[in-house]
Order: sequence, then structure tokens, then C-alpha cells
Amino acid sequence: MIHREGYGLITWSFVFLGLLSGTTYFFGAPFWLQGFVYLLSLVMWLLIVQFFRNPKRSTPKNEKNIIAPADGKVVVIEEVEENEYFKDKRLQVSIFMSPLNVHVNRYPVSGNVEYVKYHPGLYLVAWHPKSSTDNERTTVVVKTSAGQQILFRQIAGALARRIKYYCKVGDKAEQGGEMGFIKFGSRVDLFLPTGTKVNAKLNEIVKGGETIIAELNI
Repeated sequence: MIHREGYGLITWSFVFLGLLSGTTYFFGAPFWLQGFVYLLSLVMWLLIVQFFRNPKRSTPKNEKNIIAPADGKVVVIEEVEENEYFKDKRLQVSIFMSPLNVHVNRYPVSGNVEYVKYHPGLYLVAWHPKSSTDNERTTVVVKTSAGQQILFRQIAGALARRIKYYCKVGDKAEQGGEMGFIKFGSRVDLFLPTGTKVNAKLNEIVKGGETIIAELNI
């Protein structure tokens, strides 16, 4: 299944790469060069298609569960000061997405969307410590039925220069449901209440919408 964010790019890349391949044939390029261009065009197009894949996920829905909001590798688990919304200590869990990961972003919990803010910014590499506060990003806060507020942040990276989010204040968030998409290598940060039990480990590979990365104390 292909994500709707990829329809335009997949179509235009197919046309462009098809024209490129046709040009080598039309101008009588050497056979080896034609073969190389055909193969390179096919590989590039398949890489673009796989980037926009949108597999179905089976979410273990539970108000205690914090579900991974994205596919990727856990690169940060630490207590930090969250200065945008909470302005206090929170437990940060960060997931880095390489260009080969699924880039659909999902709600980690169910509840009401209480805060949404887009920030323009820089394009530091996604694992840079300041990427969470200096890069282009979108911050979303969902309040669960138990009254817990969970903040998660989409962060652009050096290659990711388009963040898409589909929520607004007042929306109902469904755990595991789609909330956005980041195009090309990026990161998602979660900010959880201190004392939250974290199941994930550093460098663990997680699946968005499926992996239970933490459990709330409720």
C-alpha cells in the first residue's frame, strides 16, 4: 500500500526516469550505457516507491500503553527539561528514521489533541542534540482519558524538508492512527511523565503503531 503523500513524486519520477531512459535510446548511446541508465532508473524509482509504503499495522490498544509513533531506531532515552509546553522535567524517548524506514507517523496514545504548533527552523542532521529545538518541527500534545498529557514532536533532518501533519486542536486521537508523515530521513521525540516505565532500549528497532515502548503509571 502506497501513502498518498507519495502519489505525485512517484508519478513524476516515473515520467522523468522514463524520459531519461528513452533519451539514451533515441540518441543511440552505447548498449552498456543504455543498460546502466535503465537499471539505475529502475532502482531509483523502486527506492522512491518503497519510501512511501504504508503497511497496515495491528495496534495493541490500551490506555496504559505508549505505542511507537514511528518506525526506526531508539536513539535517546533520558530525562530532560521540556521548555515548549510543559516547562518541566520529562522523560524523552527519541526514534530516528532512516530513508529506508516507513515514514508514516502515528498517535502513541488515544485522547484529545490539546496543542499543535508548527515551527520553521534549521535542517541539522536528525541525531544532532539541538535538532529537537532548532530544526523545523511540529509539536503535538494529546491528553488521554486518564488525564495524562503526552507530547510528541516531528523533527525534520538534513534530508527531510517537508513535515506533514493532519491534526488540529480539538481532534480525537486514536492510538496507532495516522497523524502525519515526514519526507526523507528524520526523527520523532516523545516526552512522557517522569517515572514512566520504558520498555524500549537504546538502539532497539521499533515499529510505529505496534511496538509498546513505554507504559503509563495509571
